[in-house]
Amino acid sequence: MRIGPIAAAASAGLMLLAQAGNAAAAEIKVLATTSLKATLDQLAPEFERSSGHKLTFEYGTSAPVQRKIDAGEPFDLAILVPASMDALIKSGKIVADTRTDIARSAIGVAIRKGTPRRDTGSAEALKRVLLEAKSISYSGEGASGKYFTGLLDRLGIAAEVKPKLRPLPSGDVVAPVAKGEIDIAVITLANIVVNPGVELAGLLPRDLQHYTVYTAGVSAASKNADTAKALIAHLMAPAATPSFEAAGMERVSRSVRIVPAK
Repeated sequence: MRIGPIAAAASAGLMLLAQAGNAAAAEIKVLATTSLKATLDQLAPEFERSSGHKLTFEYGTSAPVQRKIDAGEPFDLAILVPASMDALIKSGKIVADTRTDIARSAIGVAIRKGTPRRDTGSAEALKRVLLEAKSISYSGEGASGKYFTGLLDRLGIAAEVKPKLRPLPSGDVVAPVAKGEIDIAVITLANIVVNPGVELAGLLPRDLQHYTVYTAGVSAASKNADTAKALIAHLMAPAATPSFEAAGMERVSRSVRIVPAK
């Protein structure tokens, strides 16, 4: 686990927040992975009230957001997967010592609400679910999608499953399942629990599980770096943890048991 000094102590975070609140009001632009939308929408108002600053958000899959940043898109704070964050640090777009792992989410299988449950508790059970599915959506450019396609090779069923695959942008993976247009989706739990039209059939088996980590970093070109750091502290505060857990995520430093809906 890599956590930046912003979250090293609660007092430091509170100090940053106070400094941000005393500064002139600013508009803080956040570029973030779509998986975090529900949580950030919930946590943003309190930060705005406490600091006096305005937050604006743009969401997308990490890889396309990274390309936008590389192309010169202005922003103050980015929250992406570690690979994208590390590449942006290497290119000088993100300040290295602001890199902070915010949360992580396990990968699961989503089904349309009210349809028969599927057993995904073992490698063999998961293989049956994937082979029996008529169509499968996943994040085409997302970290979970890359892991999933690699997992198909490991399971030895890539050739059989390939014709059923429907790669989509991460924010659009689950919606077609809710509409009955696609049979199942394989995506992070954070993308499943926020859609009332689907439910979790089950997580990947423990020995095949993979977590997508969401990592924050401040723009090297930001004119509001202190406020962006204060926002990271706000997201890392213990009071914010229930919002992440309710949205299918957990802190990187500890494990939270997830019980699928019955």
